[in-house]
Amino acid sequence: MKLQPEALKQFVSRVFANIGCGGEEADCIGDHLVEANLAGHDSHGVIRTPIYVEWLNAGKVVANQSLDVIIDSPTLTVADGQLGFGQWIGKQITAIGIDKCQEQGMSIVALRNAGHLGRIGYYAEMAAAEGLVSLHFVNTSGLGMFVVPSGGLDARLSVNPIAVGFPLAGRSPFILDMAAASAAEGKLKVARNKGVPVPAGWILDSKGQPTTDPNDFYTDPMGAILPFGGHKGYGLGLVAEILAGALTGAGCSQPGKTQLEQGMLSIYVDPQKLQSGDAFAAEIGRYIDFVKTSRPSTPDGEVLIPGDIEEQTRAVRRQGLELDDATWQQLTGAAQACDVPQELIETAVISNDG
Repeated sequence: MKLQPEALKQFVSRVFANIGCGGEEADCIGDHLVEANLAGHDSHGVIRTPIYVEWLNAGKVVANQSLDVIIDSPTLTVADGQLGFGQWIGKQITAIGIDKCQEQGMSIVALRNAGHLGRIGYYAEMAAAEGLVSLHFVNTSGLGMFVVPSGGLDARLSVNPIAVGFPLAGRSPFILDMAAASAAEGKLKVARNKGVPVPAGWILDSKGQPTTDPNDFYTDPMGAILPFGGHKGYGLGLVAEILAGALTGAGCSQPGKTQLEQGMLSIYVDPQKLQSGDAFAAEIGRYIDFVKTSRPSTPDGEVLIPGDIEEQTRAVRRQGLELDDATWQQLTGAAQACDVPQELIETAVISNDG
């Protein structure tokens, strides 16, 4: 199924408007989800829509929430997201971090108890657009405890996204957006919907055996996700868990949780407050250009930096966004259940090759 991205945003936004979100919040969620698909992060795109609707109906996420600011100083904010939709809460807390950084040269914001925050690179892009460097560490307090420690068979960590963004003069920003695990859980959802295996080394089944079948993860009891790079990814996952969980007050992963509660620690730095003029931009530009002069490992290859693949993917997908049939059926089913007009759904369709 090929879809027109802006029309898709409109109908996904209507889903959330129809279930009680205010217009600005609904548009924020719709924009965030479709932009994730456009960047190639289908795991955090519109595939999440039916899940979010289910959570709202079950009282596991709350519409129209604002931040409850607990600590507020010129350079520090600690806030509770009050289980609001993560995309909306995340945008609010990121705006605070950006504003304080622009005033003071740096800022730290600690968020606790947010709904699923979506693609964390989105917030790094917001900061980079304002000329700021940013670092983001995220965890869940237990419901998303999918990752085993290195050398273990029982899940004890969240997937724990980490994002870092740098503004680059005259080009798209450097955006490192990754999970401190072999894969985000959403990538397993995407593979299951497509009916394809996942790469070896991503997951274990419920008996602790390696598998490439994403269905083996979604069993009862569940399987688990491996850390990337063995003990190195495990160590990075622990760092993210502690910074986003213990330091924010959100709490680290623990058993017994029945709803997703995410914590995020974000650090913002204004490079122009550290160096005179455009020295930072000039140096990072010089270094990246130097890195890209490395000979490609394949004849038609190219040395890329974080953010390049997303920009290349956007250029293609803006012409038409492909969704697999299972995801499309889940999305349209949720939309119809939320009384989204059929004509609004159909305006998003460019063609149906299936």
